[in-house]
Amino acid sequence: MRGRLALLVALATSRVAAADSNDLVLNRLTTRMTDGNGMLTVVPQNLEFRALASELGVVLAPHLLTPADTVGFDGFQFTVDAAATTIDSSGAFWRVREGAPNPSATTDGGVLAPKSLRTIGFFARKGIWFPLPSFEVGVGAVHLVDSNTWTGQLYTKLGLAEGYHDLPLPSLAVRGAVSRMMNQRELDLTIASLDVTVSKHLGIGGTWRLDPYVGWDLLAIVARSEVIDATPNIDSNAPGQQADNMLNYVFKDQANIYRHRFLVGAKLQYSIVQITLEAVFALAGSSVDDRAGTSDPCQPNSTTTLCDAKDTAKSQRTLSLSAGFDF
Repeated sequence: MRGRLALLVALATSRVAAADSNDLVLNRLTTRMTDGNGMLTVVPQNLEFRALASELGVVLAPHLLTPADTVGFDGFQFTVDAAATTIDSSGAFWRVREGAPNPSATTDGGVLAPKSLRTIGFFARKGIWFPLPSFEVGVGAVHLVDSNTWTGQLYTKLGLAEGYHDLPLPSLAVRGAVSRMMNQRELDLTIASLDVTVSKHLGIGGTWRLDPYVGWDLLAIVARSEVIDATPNIDSNAPGQQADNMLNYVFKDQANIYRHRFLVGAKLQYSIVQITLEAVFALAGSSVDDRAGTSDPCQPNSTTTLCDAKDTAKSQRTLSLSAGFDF
């Protein structure tokens, strides 16, 4: 009986720890070279690392999904959010996915990922009077579907102009937010955002309210690598394999990645029930990690890490739906 119980516990534990198709295997982002003596050299691909962090950062960026008006001093909101964000499914860097059909692909062109990645999230928002009137704070968690990845998200919003519903004046707000990725052992990813939103409240039949809004958002994506085992299938503690640890590596810290997003959405509310639909367009990446001592741009399948990596992430689109209660 005890043996069966131990077996069931072991199976359950292994299932929880098992990697899903959208989990990351960063040791695939390397160029591997063997010399005449059979010695292996592993070169991390900074160009691909930057593009991966950029596109994944947009997928896991702080959710917006609110008009400029705050929920009010005594207001409280709880929502469930769902979103789908496009990615460059043929980008060679997406071979990093556990479920990539061709983990050894090193050139663009094949299908290595779905056309979009989906997330679901849960958020709570509360209006407060401190440190200024028309102030709102929010906290939530977002899960990347088909992965073990979660992000914790936090934001603060200040309404610069709101409440002029009977006048032809829009509401205006600024917001700062941060999203922190969790549960990926080899990659630390932090995404900060600053956005400006304009919206207008419209009453419908005295019972419904509609709040269309537009905005601009700046993302700052900070990607940091943990120690990566280049040869996870080799046990460095086994006899004769002690030198295998010498192949472990990290991606050197890169300059922050910046992405611009533009958004349009609308919130429809009846009584305390609300639904928000939003579309976001992120411009293609263009920031460069400028390394000291070189002006050479990084190339695909590079044999050196001494090069400047430009963000090659393509433009991305996000479609989001939020439903919940405003109290």
